[in-house]
Amino acid sequence: MARIKIDMPDNYSFSTEMPVRISDINYGGHLSNDAVLSMVHEARIRFLNTYNYTELDIDGASIIMTDSAIVYKAEGFHGDQVQIDVAVSDFNKYGCDIYYLLSNKKTAVEIAHAKTGIVFFDYTERKVISVPEQFKDRILKEAE
Repeated sequence: MARIKIDMPDNYSFSTEMPVRISDINYGGHLSNDAVLSMVHEARIRFLNTYNYTELDIDGASIIMTDSAIVYKAEGFHGDQVQIDVAVSDFNKYGCDIYYLLSNKKTAVEIAHAKTGIVFFDYTERKVISVPEQFKDRILKEAE
């Protein structure tokens, strides 16, 4: 079976931290795969909030996740503080990709690489719409 590879960006425009909670631990005694996706979701919300956006209102548009990929690099354990660095790139007409680098804050060991594809969506019309230009411009300006 072919393994997923995520080409992570060199620079990140946002960073946040969150602890590994006991509810994030699986029967193997380490950070569970579903908890990683939840942490990525929380990081995305925090990132958007820095621009005064929500997932339902980005310059009048909403977003919807089209895909996600996670490559696990190391274990995370209860009580670890995870640093999540976020970058946005790969814009197309309808969306972009958001990248997440999860690392142990204390040891700098990379725990996971993740990517979510998003498209902009009109929930009233139930259809995909174009990326708001103001959002794209703001994100690209931050990446410089």
